[in-house]
Amino acid sequence: MKTFDQIIKSNASAILKVVDFDVVSDQLLPLDFTATNTELTDQILDNTDLFSTWVSQKLTDHNARYGIGGYGEHRTIYSRSAHFDTGEEPRRLHLGVDIWGPAGTPVYTFYDATVQSFANNNNFGDYGATIILAYEIDGFKFNVLYGHLSLASLNNLEEGQFIPAGNKIAELGAKEENGYWPPHLHFQLIKDLQGLKGDYPGVCKFSEREKYLANCPDPNLILNYSFG
Repeated sequence: MKTFDQIIKSNASAILKVVDFDVVSDQLLPLDFTATNTELTDQILDNTDLFSTWVSQKLTDHNARYGIGGYGEHRTIYSRSAHFDTGEEPRRLHLGVDIWGPAGTPVYTFYDATVQSFANNNNFGDYGATIILAYEIDGFKFNVLYGHLSLASLNNLEEGQFIPAGNKIAELGAKEENGYWPPHLHFQLIKDLQGLKGDYPGVCKFSEREKYLANCPDPNLILNYSFG
């Protein structure tokens, strides 16, 4: 039986874009949100506008269209929100890839999909507007969570609705719609939603990393990004 990685790689030619990107002219900037990034002070993290300005300036300084990264990253930035503090061990390990860009940036479905669910997770630091799409490639079923979208992205959606590959499904939301983050897309592959709808943890406890990373494969299988 083929692994998930093998299935995606063998169908690479059918995998379309998630955001607009020209591999010839556009650049990506890896953004680090671990404790090694000492530029991100508490003052910046505590103010979404300052945080947004920091991200935008980084992209400008490096002539990059998007900032990207974060899969399996142990992040300090989640200390800004009590939403990630669960008992004795806070949730800090990131399970998706973030694509940082301007609010209003279009988001597309990379393959034929159906709407599994959608919701507005409007806690501070949460996903805000969220869409989960169900996919099946070569008999392998999985889901993708698209988080931090505009509220308008949820309009006219229905569970079970078919969305053809290449269709625009959403736009990146402003802070008031996306859980009070700088505009970005949280893109997360999920094998088993475990009965959840409209939401799934995008950050887990470090002690539970093996279980969650096994259920949430590296999104770069789909995004196929590289730096250089």
